[in-house]
Amino acid sequence: MNKKFTDEFDVTIDDAVLTEESNDYDAFPDKVLLEKLRNEIIQSLIDNNIQSNETMDDFVKLQIDKIIEGYDLSSNERNYVYNLIDNELSGYGPLTELLKDKDITEIMVNGKDEIYIELDGHLRRDTSISFVNDDHIVRVIQRLVQPLGRTIDVAHPMVDARLADGSRLNAVLPPLSLNGPVLTIRKFKKELANIEDFLRTGTLTPYMARFLEACVHAKLNIIVVGGTGSGKTTLLNVLSSFCYPDERIITIEDAAELKLKQEHVISLETRTNNYEGAGMVTVRDLVINSLRMRPDRIIVGEVRGKEAFDMLQAMNTGHDGSMTTMHANGPEDALNRLETMVLMNGVEIPVTAIREYIENALDIVVQVKRFSDGRRRVTSINEITGMKNGEIIQKEIFKFNQTGVLPNGEVIGEFLMHKYVPKVYEKIKARGINDLEDIFK
Repeated sequence: MNKKFTDEFDVTIDDAVLTEESNDYDAFPDKVLLEKLRNEIIQSLIDNNIQSNETMDDFVKLQIDKIIEGYDLSSNERNYVYNLIDNELSGYGPLTELLKDKDITEIMVNGKDEIYIELDGHLRRDTSISFVNDDHIVRVIQRLVQPLGRTIDVAHPMVDARLADGSRLNAVLPPLSLNGPVLTIRKFKKELANIEDFLRTGTLTPYMARFLEACVHAKLNIIVVGGTGSGKTTLLNVLSSFCYPDERIITIEDAAELKLKQEHVISLETRTNNYEGAGMVTVRDLVINSLRMRPDRIIVGEVRGKEAFDMLQAMNTGHDGSMTTMHANGPEDALNRLETMVLMNGVEIPVTAIREYIENALDIVVQVKRFSDGRRRVTSINEITGMKNGEIIQKEIFKFNQTGVLPNGEVIGEFLMHKYVPKVYEKIKARGINDLEDIFK
């Protein structure tokens, strides 16, 4: 009985000589011919049937040989074609090598010929790879999500998932996407940043680092704010590393990104609907449940909705030292957004009372920003000092002041510390932490 080739089969082309040279894009100088061969081979594999007396390996080799026999290819070029098709069958097509590259932090597929990557904080278009057509993109997405028990098709045109290595995947199909299938993969380095990395790269100063460490030790409630890709989660992970090893820490995330090294850590992750449209567990559900788990600290990867109210409740009811992140353009915008999120719960209390609730819950607001040169810096550290005329008052303790941009695009500036002794310094000293006297004389 004949069977049709599909990309669900895992095949390795064993007799191809897989060398570093043959796996190099430059090993095949004629890119137009390479694209033509690849497209013809993939289409041939889809269109033809496997005979009952041949194996999948034999079938694949035969189809490749048929296509390339009419071309005068060098051994390196032939091997490159075999590697390319091997990636299609046992890997993730054009994305295989990008997913292996440890230096790439983001992969964005906007169309068959429109693939972008983020490298060293910079977005650039990768013209060395492409897909055959939209169906090709969909097949690769399906290969990525199927091992996770997820699906994407016309009936389920959107998927958000975490890959086995911790990378976060989001894909959208037509009709939701007007540009065809769109895929975004945010990768995470296995070796996470630490405070020494931040100091070495100029993300903050030693004074700022020592102050934030003292804030965590003193169990102040901290919120990290910034735009997309600014490094909020990375900074939160570094701040979490300052937690004492004997504390019971509960982390709550949509997609698990935090990697705490303490011994007593419980990691909770949300869950989307199943095929029947039931079974969803939200961040809010997990925050409410975490209060019954005897936490010393609650760390929420990001608040973006109704769970903000429950997070503030936790901070106001004895769960000191809680931390979270939020998308916001700055510290003032962050508090406005928090206020809006609380109102989303339908609570019928005056806005002034909500602001007092926020003021009582939060101690420190840290803003992080990615600049045009790709570098990320902590641009301000504020404290919440109280209320005045119904408004929450913040005072800035540290800031980064941009002074210019060099001809090579590098952003230059200076870190400043205001001549001001923060009110939280008394809270820090009350916890027996007295090593900041040289900073706040």
